[in-house]
Amino acid sequence: MSAPAAEAMQEPFSRKTLFWGIFASLLAAAGFFLLSTYAPDFRQPEGGATPLSKGGTGYAGLVEWLKLANGQPPPMVSSVEALRSGLASEFLLIVTIAPNSDPAALARIVKLRSGKATLFVLPKWLTIPQPNHEGWEMKVERLPDTIVNDWLGRIAKAKLGEGKGSVGEIDVAGHTITAPEDLQWVANDHPLIAAGTGRAVLTELDKQPFYILTDPDLLNNAALKDPQKAAAALGMIATLEPGKGAVMFDLTLHGVGQKYDLAKLLVEPPFLALTLSVLAAAALAFLHGLGRFGPPRTEARAIAFGKQALVDTTAMLLKRAGRIEELGDRYAALMRARAGALLGAPQGLPGEALDRWLDSRDRGETQGFSRRFKAANETRTLVQMHEAAQELHDWTTRRLGERR
Repeated sequence: MSAPAAEAMQEPFSRKTLFWGIFASLLAAAGFFLLSTYAPDFRQPEGGATPLSKGGTGYAGLVEWLKLANGQPPPMVSSVEALRSGLASEFLLIVTIAPNSDPAALARIVKLRSGKATLFVLPKWLTIPQPNHEGWEMKVERLPDTIVNDWLGRIAKAKLGEGKGSVGEIDVAGHTITAPEDLQWVANDHPLIAAGTGRAVLTELDKQPFYILTDPDLLNNAALKDPQKAAAALGMIATLEPGKGAVMFDLTLHGVGQKYDLAKLLVEPPFLALTLSVLAAAALAFLHGLGRFGPPRTEARAIAFGKQALVDTTAMLLKRAGRIEELGDRYAALMRARAGALLGAPQGLPGEALDRWLDSRDRGETQGFSRRFKAANETRTLVQMHEAAQELHDWTTRRLGERR
């Protein structure tokens, strides 16, 4: 078999194919991560009293009506930063309150919109979703006054008036329309829209450019099906907005764009720079790993050749077996026999006699060998054993040199 054929069998895919496959996988993983992170923001609220709802209590019709009247769709505020922006101060912000809105978000809006034109639309109806029409809803009953008063009290020190409105028609920005069913009103001597003497449907706070529409049936989708009410709604907003077409709707009260988590922190400033730095470092490490520095390292043998390897292996086995401390006397006896053989000791001498004969070979020291033999015989640690063995070895080498 030729060399190219062998390489083809070993590498079924080219390096370029592997590179693009890995790149596509990383790109898909990054896209999945981003979509999963921001998926809750893409899910707009359906139904209820929101500017995106097409149900009867929603305000999608008013948004479309303002788009047709002004030639452009009104902006939707979905973040706290947009509420703080200077551009927001030039617009009339319409805040549509639903029974399940976030009270903390309303308090934040009231604080951030201080001194800026804002229209608050109170809730009125309790509804349930229609099972066969997504986004549609069925009216169940009017909300209890206690619930509506709770929302009203977060904006102004006022309560809904008791009893139904006694008028059949009301004047809204020069348009006479039929009064809504179960009209909601508050007591006020200077109403912007009145439902009789001292009864206000639209009122303004004394110290803030805050407007409160007590009855949402003048602006919601159910109201705009009547052409007269649709024209009246447009006229009412025109009297409140600071400039022509300067209207925007709030979505933060309904939870849009207000959910933060760890994943968002990783892909948004100021931590975005850290995330990009980590990714760049990972990419450099990956590219660094594609190349090799120098020739490949040869795998070493499990058991090496040579006397040194044999000695090291034997020492390791003895150490693991816990027999190192028992080798002192045996090594001393081995060195006694070796020294006797090298120095020509008579055959058959017993141990102590051999020690005396070896001591007699040392003319410069008394009991030179026996003293070293005894020290090696009594060792208990590796350090002592090493020192005693060195002493015996040096003594034997010195006497052998003297003999020669």
